This record gives sequence, structure tokens and C-alpha cells, in this order.
Amino acid sequence: MEKIETHKKEFTYRGKTLEELKNLDVREFAKFLQARSRRTVLRNYNEIEKFVNKAKIKIKKSKPIKTHQRDIIVVPQMVGMKIGVYTGNSFFLTEIIPEMLGHVLGEFALTRSKVKHGAAGIGATKGSKAQSKH
Repeated sequence: MEKIETHKKEFTYRGKTLEELKNLDVREFAKFLQARSRRTVLRNYNEIEKFVNKAKIKIKKSKPIKTHQRDIIVVPQMVGMKIGVYTGNSFFLTEIIPEMLGHVLGEFALTRSKVKHGAAGIGATKGSKAQSKH
């Protein structure tokens, strides 16, 4: 039997490798994004750069990165970071992977949880009213 070689495909984004993208400036990376996220990055590039720089400093101090800024676009410099994104009542820890490039942080921390219904209360159904009279 021959050994089957498993070749892991290298990640590329619009024809560029992750290393090439990390060397780009935030505004240069914006050229590879789709229209809406490109405009958002070009408008708020100062905010994004400030966030990335603060995150790098916190990583060096080994503190968790927590943020309320759900509208920040994921850029290549964030790949590999673990970021706690605020959901409205808690921070949802998200590890940034290359597939998240160009998306917004808020997409990965859902604010609404799935409804888990319990048993019906007394008086909620006709059958339960009959039980409460006993």
C-alpha cells in the first residue's frame, strides 16, 4: 500500500497569503475587501489601528483582550488573537482565524441566545387549571 500524503492547503485571501496580508497597512488591505467593508475600513482605519496596537500591548502583558466595539472589521494583524466581544451581558471569547477577514467582530458574538422553554406554569393551559383546583 502506498502512503497517502495529506497536503494542507495554504490559506489565501484574494490571491494573497496570510503573511503577505500581515505586511500590508490597514488601508492597503482595504483594497482587497468587498465594497461595504472597504468603505468602513477606509473611514475608520485610525480606530482599527488603535485597537490592534492596544491588543498587541495587552497580549505582551498576558491580559485578555475585551472590547465593546462590535463594529470593527477583522484585519490580518488580528489573526491568532483571542478577543472577548461584548454581547450585552457578557464577553464572548472568540479566536480570530483567517476565514474571518473582512467580517465584523459582532458577527461572531451573538447577542440573542436560543430560547429554552420550560414546563408550562399553573394556569397556562386549560388542563393545568383543573389540576390547581384539587
